[in-house]
Amino acid sequence: MNQTFTVSGMTCQHCVARVQAALSSVAGVSNASVSLMPPRATVEGEHIDPSALAAALAGTQFTLSDAPAITPKTTKR
Repeated sequence: MNQTFTVSGMTCQHCVARVQAALSSVAGVSNASVSLMPPRATVEGEHIDPSALAAALAGTQFTLSDAPAITPKTTKR
């Protein structure tokens, strides 16, 4: 199962690496992918507790929130 979150507080690729390492360490996470633009984290795994993901970032300047739904752009021809 994939879950996507908005990540606040990231300003550089070092931040991305720190968030990715922290999220990857959470029980149940098989993969964590983090991007700076847009500031998002997608985690894959089974039985992942979102509060455990947020707790993994406790004490840092980074915070997670639910990502807004992404609607694909359509082009007119």
